[in-house]
Amino acid sequence: MEDNSLQGKLYLEDLKVGQEFLSEQHRLDAEQIIAYASQFDPQLFHLDAEAAKDTFFQGLAASGWHTMSITMKLLVQSMPFAKGIIGAGGEIAWPRPTRPGDILRVKSTIREIRPSRSRPDRGMVKVYSQTSNQENEVLQELTANLLVFRKE
Repeated sequence: MEDNSLQGKLYLEDLKVGQEFLSEQHRLDAEQIIAYASQFDPQLFHLDAEAAKDTFFQGLAASGWHTMSITMKLLVQSMPFAKGIIGAGGEIAWPRPTRPGDILRVKSTIREIRPSRSRPDRGMVKVYSQTSNQENEVLQELTANLLVFRKE
């Protein structure tokens, strides 16, 4: 696995299929869940712990988009791609809800590298990322196609 304190920036040439990246952690609490939901996903099961008990989630749950936002922060910190992490589509799944008290971390694996034939300064990299909690329960699965640049 890559050292999270890596000082350099990674280019397409620095990556290999099977390479793994492990993020730092993010501790989530009810206040963060409610604040995010109030602004971006104002649904009862994200806003009111008591009322959420009678919903599908049977308790307060973070918005999937909140989990994705935290994942994005952790990806930026753990995968130091030159010129940033630039998404070009993908798939996302939330197999279980993210709850107050969860400590999130992301493990990412390079699955595919495709240098561009028409643009020699870049390529596409398929990355599979799992966002898990402190119990190693998978909360989110993301397969992302990322634009990665070559060294100049």
